Amino acid sequence: MLETTPLSPILGARITGLDIARGVDPATMAALRDALDRFSVLVFPDQRIDDAAQIAFSEGFGPLERTRAGAPGAGSPVIILSNIGPCGEIAPPTDKQLLNNKANRFWHHDSSFKPVPARASLLSARELPSAGGDTEFAAMRAAFAALPPAEQDSLRGRVAIHDFGWSRSRVDAALVTEAERSQHPPVRQALVLEENPHGPALYLGAHARSIEGMDEAQSRLLIERLMALATQPAFIYAHRWRPHDLVMWDNRAVLHRATPFATTTERRHMVRSCVAGTAPTLAAAA
Repeated sequence: MLETTPLSPILGARITGLDIARGVDPATMAALRDALDRFSVLVFPDQRIDDAAQIAFSEGFGPLERTRAGAPGAGSPVIILSNIGPCGEIAPPTDKQLLNNKANRFWHHDSSFKPVPARASLLSARELPSAGGDTEFAAMRAAFAALPPAEQDSLRGRVAIHDFGWSRSRVDAALVTEAERSQHPPVRQALVLEENPHGPALYLGAHARSIEGMDEAQSRLLIERLMALATQPAFIYAHRWRPHDLVMWDNRAVLHRATPFATTTERRHMVRSCVAGTAPTLAAAA
């Protein structure tokens, strides 16, 4: 029987009584969709799944995104987040995937640089380091609720520019190619999302470069202040991975980031799938 145990007062729930590898019936999927709306992060422990089972379970929440060009797993429904090379060796620090892993240490929403960003992400732990490599989540509904009502009103309807090339260049100039810049030009996203039945959420993260109607300096000050509010310890759930954990999160309600680990000596292999969004955030805000 499905059991739901909250993980913190703000967000997160552990889901037990489910064997994803054996398939999930429609009534259970409906209950999980409701739980995702409510808790934002769902932890499914001890799920011994392969890529095919992960894809099948993920598709129960909607059509999946295809991994962007230039990333491991490009063109498929999964992206490989790993420091392990093609021959099983630990990749050198200059490897592009390790640089991408470094970018994942910044607070972000998955694919907010796309015109229609992801609805949800699912990450499966296939191989873990002995320490570090955790994932932290920040509750963006709680952050918005913490703002004074007058500021909430002033932020509603505002548009942020999310820029993949800009954000990746802040990590390392070599991390983004001109082809990737061309494939992912800057996009407009709502600063406040109103689509969740449990309340509005701020929508920011590492790709949020500026805010329309404000100059660059003013934009950065506002974005950084809101990010500091959203990522204070009271609004964070930190997930310490165990082998075979599957964690799902609502990209429209939480930020997330990876924490460091010894990338040159310890192995970490994770597989992520993303449930596609159904409409632009500006349409959802309207």
